[in-house]
Amino acid sequence: MKDLVKLFARYHEEASAAAEEAKESTEEDASEVEVPSLVTQAQLREALTALTDAAEVEDKTYRIVEGPNGYQIVTAPQYAEFVRLLRGEPRPMKLSPAALETMSIIAYRQPVTRAEMEAIRGVSVDSALNKLLELELVHVTGRAELPGRPIQYGTTEKFLEFTGIKELDELPASDVLTNNQIDEWMRHTDEPVEEISDEDVGLSKEPKPDELPLDESYAEIDWKKENAESDAADQIAETEEK
Repeated sequence: MKDLVKLFARYHEEASAAAEEAKESTEEDASEVEVPSLVTQAQLREALTALTDAAEVEDKTYRIVEGPNGYQIVTAPQYAEFVRLLRGEPRPMKLSPAALETMSIIAYRQPVTRAEMEAIRGVSVDSALNKLLELELVHVTGRAELPGRPIQYGTTEKFLEFTGIKELDELPASDVLTNNQIDEWMRHTDEPVEEISDEDVGLSKEPKPDELPLDESYAEIDWKKENAESDAADQIAETEEK
């Protein structure tokens, strides 16, 4: 997109310069020279979207797709096999289930070490990992801050092209937490637990024992005396009824 913007900017500059020369020249009518307006990035994106939609709706022999490095004109899927045969190209590469599993682990948990991949898969990943490195779908990103400094792996731009996405955020949602999410969760667990008050849940504040007034006193009740008086009152009531 940036290259297209620069291209139209240069075209606008040259057209403007040509118009200025025409004004100074007596041999050419300056009113006939039109200076095109400068094309913005938003206008370019809108035009590309229109071309992309038209290719899909009209089922043209080409498609316009946006990849990690910009826009590309590619062959429509239904004609890809014939183009491959005309160019004498081999069949598209296919990954084994083991390689697909390993590549998925790297894509979702990168940067990831060989030991972490094997812990998730439960088997060795040597063969699958070497195949992915050979196809340039993954590469070495560095070393982990762990004992032995194990090598970490991540995906490449060729992986984005292979999967048909322009950035890793377009990967389908995963129910497995990423390393960054786990680290964020661990940081929150180290924070002190915030106490929830009665006001937070919409209740009136209940005074705590240490918040009672110092001069508050409570009446002492003699329950034996109270019971005796109550029994005597009941006997008098029965006598009056008789």
